[in-house]
Amino acid sequence: MGKDYYKILGVDKNASEDELKKAYRKMALKYHPDKNKSPGAEEKFKEIAEAYEVLTDKNKRTIYDQYGEEGLKGGGGMPGGSSGPGFTSYTFQGDPHEMFRNVFGDDDPFAGIFRSGFGGGPGGSTRIFTSFGGGGPERMDIDDDNPFHSFGGMGGGPFSSFNTSGMGGMSHKPRKDPAVVHDLPVSLEDIFNGTVKKMKISRKILDGKTVRKEDKILQVEIKKGWKAGTKITFPKEGDQNPNTIPADIVFVVKDKPHPVFTRDGSDTIYKAKISLRDALCGGTINVPTIDGKKIPLRLTDIVKPGSKRKINSEGLPHPKQPTKRGDLVVEFDVKFPDQLSQSAKDALSATLPAR
Repeated sequence: MGKDYYKILGVDKNASEDELKKAYRKMALKYHPDKNKSPGAEEKFKEIAEAYEVLTDKNKRTIYDQYGEEGLKGGGGMPGGSSGPGFTSYTFQGDPHEMFRNVFGDDDPFAGIFRSGFGGGPGGSTRIFTSFGGGGPERMDIDDDNPFHSFGGMGGGPFSSFNTSGMGGMSHKPRKDPAVVHDLPVSLEDIFNGTVKKMKISRKILDGKTVRKEDKILQVEIKKGWKAGTKITFPKEGDQNPNTIPADIVFVVKDKPHPVFTRDGSDTIYKAKISLRDALCGGTINVPTIDGKKIPLRLTDIVKPGSKRKINSEGLPHPKQPTKRGDLVVEFDVKFPDQLSQSAKDALSATLPAR
């Protein structure tokens, strides 16, 4: 017989994703090895994580419901074993502690839990409320034999962070200040070549019990081909305050307006103004590139207003493959004359098709 994942989480086979999450929270809190020192708690904690991973994955859950754990893991319970079409045998390789943090949304979720009434609830259970998840506190019923039973006491238990000056008092893990975000305008030439920009910031520094201001230079490396919106983060470089973790400083790349080009991803766009004569009769124009070259472009076909021509590999570097470049796109703007002589009109009328 394989593992009964539904029994491990204490849910029925029709449990919804929300019910699975609530059940995982309850069981993971009960058997977390940092709080439960009983033999087998570590293995039980991992087993709970495995059950939650399988039952919240639609494909794994479908296979498990049909063939059980042996079928899921490629054993004899599934026809064809692990070689069935489109099937890859499953082995839990996750980190149960990482899953715990992801579900609860905090590196130390125990700091957010407090006991209601400092005593047992009806029916041999204890009511606790937790700030995890949106929408306000959520009630969970925890069996009285759980390893957190002593957290309602005034000291000595694993939740001894309660102070004796008032039942509501509790020490909290310091919270991190929200990131400080700055726009960083960058020219297309710098995007083409790559560069390092020095950015001066001013911040508060804790010096013992006093706070002083400090100027600091942050060196921001702009790599070739970076797109607008790319973020460069300097962790914990914000103001230092007694009860918070300093904020990250984040720079967001923005394209500086360019007098000649615009960009579309890794492509550069050049608007070429040509005469009506060149548009109809052909000619040659010199197209500038971002690296300062001039490329002659021969016009042989009729050029309509708004039409485009592409010059391959003359754009910006690709951010993930800087040795490769985007294209140079030439957009044509046909200039019409403000006036024509009668003889010119007659000549065009005789030459151009009526439709």
